[in-house]
Amino acid sequence: MSDPQLDLFAGSWAYETRPAARPPPVVPGELDDATLLAAIPTAGLPDGPALAREAGRRRLHAAVPVLEAYCRRFTGFGTQRAVAEQLAALEALHAIAGKEAADSVARIISRGWVQGPTLTTAVAVAAQLDCVLPGDVVAGLLRHADPATRADACRLVRTPGVVDALIDLLDDLHREVAIEAACALARQGRGEGRPLLLLALKQAPSVPLINAVALIADRDCIVELGRIGAGKTPLARAARDALETIEHELAARILQRLSV
Repeated sequence: MSDPQLDLFAGSWAYETRPAARPPPVVPGELDDATLLAAIPTAGLPDGPALAREAGRRRLHAAVPVLEAYCRRFTGFGTQRAVAEQLAALEALHAIAGKEAADSVARIISRGWVQGPTLTTAVAVAAQLDCVLPGDVVAGLLRHADPATRADACRLVRTPGVVDALIDLLDDLHREVAIEAACALARQGRGEGRPLLLLALKQAPSVPLINAVALIADRDCIVELGRIGAGKTPLARAARDALETIEHELAARILQRLSV
């Protein structure tokens, strides 16, 4: 008599499952500089952004090329949503500052490594770091759909090649854009935005506005600078300094009166 056939489906089979081992969390503040920089290139979420921000907190100039390469790694992402890794790298570059960081941000933008909402952040950082971007890149940013990006692009203008675009932006529906365009024109020695700058100077003066007005000031602008200079606000010193740069008899008379 043959042995009974083994029933493969009889009884129950128990498998022991164990959760996959997870690496211990990275604590960026506990890493030395060399280990921190070595960890950034291949780090994922959430470690990568945390490591990048730590490099910025330490102001590590050696991190600049590492952060630039980290941004490049995510090229092509972020058309609709900001890329957290790139945002962290840009934040760190802004914190590190200096010419090397500024040049890095300029390359990140001009080579098209960031786009969408992340590009808007990159342009804001570029404006704060006083980056030098190629003229054609700035021209494109002046036509950007986002008004904040257009305003920051005005701050990045370095050459007269975009004067026509700046004049067009004087009629921008967003006031901040129009004022920044007028300031950019003034820095080029152009007075097309003078009426707008004078009005802004009366309503909401600021140091950048005062400095721009001084470059193309007429009598009305000089009088307004004198009014600000005679006040007790923190802007009084900036207005008096601006008057000293204006070669006009009225500016000299106002300064003499203010010094009494």
